[in-house]
Amino acid sequence: MTIIARWNGETLARSDDTVVVEGNHYFPAGDVARGILVPSETTSHCPWKGTANYYSINAGGEINTDAAWYYPEPKEAAVEIKDRIAFWKGVEVVEA
Repeated sequence: MTIIARWNGETLARSDDTVVVEGNHYFPAGDVARGILVPSETTSHCPWKGTANYYSINAGGEINTDAAWYYPEPKEAAVEIKDRIAFWKGVEVVEA
């Protein structure tokens, strides 16, 4: 099953290899469109996944601040999401 992430008229990611954790699809980093992710200084902490880092999304001429996140060094319980990126803040994630 192929999963697509879209925002502001652009496809951000497309993959048939997402991992779903807590209802969020984590896309392999290689399946995310090049040039749309803008590094952010924002971080957050999850007790079982670890520290998340964020990206803003630059698509369709607009910026969606901190709308993507990833765990660069997930805890052992969440190792399956290493090198994967998830989306929120209005990003539509659907089955193709």
